[in-house]
Amino acid sequence: MKTSSLRPSIAFPLAYGVLSAGPVGAQEPAATAALPGVTVTATRVERESFDLPVSIDTVGARTIHEDRPGVNLSEALNAVPGIVVQNRQNYAQDLQISSRGFGARSTFGVRGLRLISDGIPATMPDGQGQAASFNLDTAERIEVLRGPFSSMYGNAAGGVIQIFTADGPPRPTITGKYDLGSYATSKWALGYGGQHGPLNVNAITSVFRTEGYRDHSAALRDQTHAKLKVGGGSAGTFTLVVDSLDQPETQDPLGLTRTQVAQNPKQATPQAYQFNTRKSISQNQVGLVHDLKLGSRDSLQARVYVGDRQVTQYLAIPLATQAPATHSGGVVDLDRSFGGAGVRWTHNAAIAGTPFDVSIGLDHERMAERRRGFINNLGIAGALKRDEDDTVQSTDVYAQAEWHPWERLLVMAGIRHSRVRFESEDAFIVPGNPNDSGSIRYVRTSPVVGATFEVSPRVNIYANAGKGFETPTFAELAYRPDGSAGLNFALHPSVSTHYEIGTKLKLNEANRVTAAIYRIDVSDEIVVASNTGGRTTFKNAPHTRREGFELGWQGRLGKGWEAAVAYTRLHARFTDSFTTVVGAPAVTAFVPAGNRLPGVPAVTLFGELVWRHAASGFHAGAEVRHNSKVFVDDQNSDAADAYTVASLRAGFEQRGKRWRFTEFVRVDNVANKNYVGSVIVAEGNSRFFEPSPGRNWLFGVSAQLTF
Repeated sequence: MKTSSLRPSIAFPLAYGVLSAGPVGAQEPAATAALPGVTVTATRVERESFDLPVSIDTVGARTIHEDRPGVNLSEALNAVPGIVVQNRQNYAQDLQISSRGFGARSTFGVRGLRLISDGIPATMPDGQGQAASFNLDTAERIEVLRGPFSSMYGNAAGGVIQIFTADGPPRPTITGKYDLGSYATSKWALGYGGQHGPLNVNAITSVFRTEGYRDHSAALRDQTHAKLKVGGGSAGTFTLVVDSLDQPETQDPLGLTRTQVAQNPKQATPQAYQFNTRKSISQNQVGLVHDLKLGSRDSLQARVYVGDRQVTQYLAIPLATQAPATHSGGVVDLDRSFGGAGVRWTHNAAIAGTPFDVSIGLDHERMAERRRGFINNLGIAGALKRDEDDTVQSTDVYAQAEWHPWERLLVMAGIRHSRVRFESEDAFIVPGNPNDSGSIRYVRTSPVVGATFEVSPRVNIYANAGKGFETPTFAELAYRPDGSAGLNFALHPSVSTHYEIGTKLKLNEANRVTAAIYRIDVSDEIVVASNTGGRTTFKNAPHTRREGFELGWQGRLGKGWEAAVAYTRLHARFTDSFTTVVGAPAVTAFVPAGNRLPGVPAVTLFGELVWRHAASGFHAGAEVRHNSKVFVDDQNSDAADAYTVASLRAGFEQRGKRWRFTEFVRVDNVANKNYVGSVIVAEGNSRFFEPSPGRNWLFGVSAQLTF
């Protein structure tokens, strides 16, 4: 067995300017409603987000659901600074989500961030997650944590996204919803919730269909979510969460070259038709969370979950490229089982008469998959080309403490020790393709510390620092850059050192501002080594640096007006030069120090203005989103152009004693702008670009009846 210790990165000194707070604003008029307090749990203990020394935002139920179909996280997270969610318009590849630049290189799924739903991980122990597994129909809130305290959740350098679904209402309630929009898009959902003695139930099922903006991009997604909660008494509260996702034969239009985008951004590549590129997904998961009070000072939370995921994907790889004995073919077939358990004890104590809270926990996760590959014979699965059993398991122990040494100062600190082990057993051994079995283990201890100082009841300043790490995923270990057989065990995890200072302001009870500046130094950043012949390989770049500024504002302006702004400026670059492989046929290219990280816009801006007329139940809103240009590869050889797009939306609500109806209409990209919404990083055939729709519309109605 081969063992790799994570090499600690060199800590660079950091000097930032001081954030100063001027006089707070005058008291708001009585006619302006106050913003609700924001309580978060992403730091393990329930706290007011205003008091914590971390960058954390909560997206509430109104933002998640109002005038939106509830299909993609991209609908809800635009108003969170530091987060970039690129909707590929390709349901075969899921969303591209990055936090402070982490996760931007992902060609499918989500990596570099931890995804959690109702306390149950939606990210595998190797760091790969799928945002499609989130069910937004019953979401009550989404918490987004950035910065070094994300490492308290393990193998995730960039951030944590947690979704919390609502409990059922006190009385039995049936909910129905139907949406209809451009590109033959539709979604219907039917839900039931209610309290039955000690049992609370909330369940919903939905069907989403679309022909897609681009050719060969049709998708069908069936989802079911159910949450059952039994609580009360000395036994504590038990919460059972069941999720199911079925997405068969989802078409993949592939990326386009710059020339193809100019000719017709709606087209699919000829190879997409030639090889009938598509993906089928089926996933089922069940989790149980037990919350127990052990007295006035102690509490215990335990969770256990299991699930399975089947994936069949047809890739566009030339038959001649698939022919060699060492090639795994153009059809990926995965049969995966996964599960885990965790326990956390929290104790509320005191030191010298001042509050001191500590949490200690243990997490264990395991994923086992049968991975097979076949020839993609022009859309039909052919001969076997790969057959292996892969397992990855992680075991983590952690401790986190909060201390109020005096009333105006909060200190938080934590440490997590992680052990992640990958193992592969090769069953496809033929002439020219030897036994590729092997294993590797990564070990890392990540400390973090932060403090908040209360300048005044309306002004807090904070600072934090810490370490993070990110192991390769099994997909990134799958191939060696030199083309030889076996897993790429030369690939090291990346190790990051984070520094951040920020401020949180309550200008008045109806206006809040957050601001943060940060620097992140990463050693052994995992980057694309080559992307040719349908195969992506990875390597480590020596060092990178991210320096950024984030600003967020939420406010209620009186007379029914509300507004929100999220601004991010990120300078993410390579600080050492290195070489990479590009093109087909492959050639070696030089990446100079100072080049920008691909897939990461330097500037993102989101603004929203909404007016509500409470008496009539009418509201109308406008949204504007701007992204600066995005480089497509490490050499910065090309870039998707900057764009600014706007959306308009409006809705009505009618209420009775036991019923509620809503109707809405929204129009996205109202100026009908042609733009590229996401890029495929380092695509070997220069098919980097994934165009976004022109002007498109969505209309929806919903009804709710209480018995």
